[in-house]
Amino acid sequence: MTRDAAAIYIACGIDTSKASVFAQSHVSAHAELTWLLNCVTPIGWLNKMIQFKEKSRKAGDENVGTGLLTYPVLMASDILLYQCDLVPVGDDQKQHLELTRELAERVNFLFGGRKWKKLGGNGGKLFKIPEALISPEGARVMSLTDGLSKMSKSTPSDQSRINLLDTKDIIANKFKRCKTDSFAGLEFGNPDRPECNNLLSIYQLVTGKTKQEVAQECKDMNWGQFKPLIADAVIAHLEPIQARYKEITADSTYLDSVLAEGALKAATIADTTLRNVYEAMGFLPCKRL
Repeated sequence: MTRDAAAIYIACGIDTSKASVFAQSHVSAHAELTWLLNCVTPIGWLNKMIQFKEKSRKAGDENVGTGLLTYPVLMASDILLYQCDLVPVGDDQKQHLELTRELAERVNFLFGGRKWKKLGGNGGKLFKIPEALISPEGARVMSLTDGLSKMSKSTPSDQSRINLLDTKDIIANKFKRCKTDSFAGLEFGNPDRPECNNLLSIYQLVTGKTKQEVAQECKDMNWGQFKPLIADAVIAHLEPIQARYKEITADSTYLDSVLAEGALKAATIADTTLRNVYEAMGFLPCKRL
């Protein structure tokens, strides 16, 4: 699964000469910083997380692990370790990024500045306060079976989503069976037509056309005309990604070397941040013999 995910990132266009692709578990600083941040995160902040509340309500408290509650803290660690300025997120992740920002400010206030300097550190802020980078188009892609619910790989029904590695026949069948409505024509922005808005948005994203171009092209279409059109567009968009994915996964040595090199580069940055946090919190530095 880890190799597959890495291969998909690269196949989608991530340039490994500019970005470090690595397994989170290969950089121990992620787990270590998560524990440190857990110790200063008010439980009330985590109880407000919408995704936790929704999933725990559906599954029941006895079937939801503590890891789901504290997952936003792990996400904060993933971000804060690398002192980044901007974080590309979907619209549904804004709340988690806001928690990240609040945690960074809290740690900076509790342990940074003069307090850190008195302990022999550099002083100043321990973490940068990151900003969200949200695309104006496609910030929230919705389910094919419910235009009011986001498309998610965790949804039980595979019909609800387009997977990047779905075959042509599967993609065509999913769009053929997707939920639509009985209104005449196709249009953006009608609150009574969430499925229509979602499908037009997907078509816009994969074709690279403007919203105005799509609206003009599709305004007089019916669903029988549009469904094959969007299916063909999505298939064409995913074809080069799937071809590149096959090339990458055929060479496990290449993929393992990318992950190893990525982890080494990431650890260099992450370990520096983690060391500063340990120092600012008053932990005794480890002396290697």
